Amino acid sequence: MNRAILGLLASVLIVPAAIAAGRGDVTVPIHQFIDGFNGGDVKSAYAAYATGDIVIVDEFAPHRWIGPSAPQQWAADYDKHAQATGVSDGTVKYGAPTRTEIEGEVAYVIVPTIYLYKQHGNPLVEEGQMTFVLHEEAGNWKISGWTWSGVKPHAAK
Repeated sequence: MNRAILGLLASVLIVPAAIAAGRGDVTVPIHQFIDGFNGGDVKSAYAAYATGDIVIVDEFAPHRWIGPSAPQQWAADYDKHAQATGVSDGTVKYGAPTRTEIEGEVAYVIVPTIYLYKQHGNPLVEEGQMTFVLHEEAGNWKISGWTWSGVKPHAAK
């Protein structure tokens, strides 16, 4: 009898912890998007986004993209900007989040970043951070918006 009560008590205490621990890692879609960008895998990068309206803010014009096709519009404008300014070999390195706030089905995550690229063959670097807003869809986190903030690009050392 004591074993049955102990077992019942243990299951009541363990099951909620297992359910809470079972939520997906909020950084998975962030890594998926950045790694997709770095590797030229747009299918993987786009799959990291939520359905519905997306908001992107970045340092090149027009600086803001909003709507369900914002990721595709941003990518097209990134390519146009890169061609017009002689940018090539763009890669984003990222670290562990410096801040993560999760409230129900939404999350806010700040990730330190370094953008490395060449402009007319000259290596440049830009330290910064990306701030992501995510939404949980069907048990998986998806990106619903992000912004890039970085220092002025400078020569890589």
